[in-house]
Amino acid sequence: MPTREFQRARSPEAKRLREAAILDAARRLGAARGIRQVTLTDIAEAVGMHKSAMLRYFETREEIFLRLTAEGWQDWAPDLAQHVRALERPDADTVAAAFAASLAGRPMFCDLLAQTPLNLERNVSTEKVREFKLTTRDGLGVIVPAVRAALPALTDEDGVDAVATATSLAGTFYQIATPGPDVAELYRSDPRLAHALVDVEPQLTRILASMLRGRLAERTG
Repeated sequence: MPTREFQRARSPEAKRLREAAILDAARRLGAARGIRQVTLTDIAEAVGMHKSAMLRYFETREEIFLRLTAEGWQDWAPDLAQHVRALERPDADTVAAAFAASLAGRPMFCDLLAQTPLNLERNVSTEKVREFKLTTRDGLGVIVPAVRAALPALTDEDGVDAVATATSLAGTFYQIATPGPDVAELYRSDPRLAHALVDVEPQLTRILASMLRGRLAERTG
């Protein structure tokens, strides 16, 4: 959208479209470059706005990406719950695999999950953090019942722990699995560094399945 159109926007609908354009630009840049590499100036240039004008809609760069993280939760939670409920033979392994596949298929969400506690929650108002945490609570309210329906021996606490484990590891593993080009070449060129190569989905599946099996054994033992 041209800069002059942004300057003329006055109605609530125009402001909503402006905000959506900012989020869309941040989403595209984050997917292409990685969240850490995208500045507020980059986003402003992508939407044809001056950086100072963008601050009327978002407090900081971190608020923009925290909003995108919230959108990621709103997309991921019902999708995962649907896949868990659709499992023909739900057990620790198949539930873990559903978690891992749903997260590995959302690389930008994994990137955002890693950045959230490190950066995104640290340069926004407490009210924005509250809004975000309420979104994650809503996500738990969708996922945990689906997990407990698949694995009835588990408690709500077990379901929450499964989500916390899956999201934190997915964020960490994504960062390890996507090093800079020079480091990636180093890993490929030196067989002694094979352990540094991470394949997010299978590794997350193994760890989460082991955790779920242990919890099931505790609850039924």
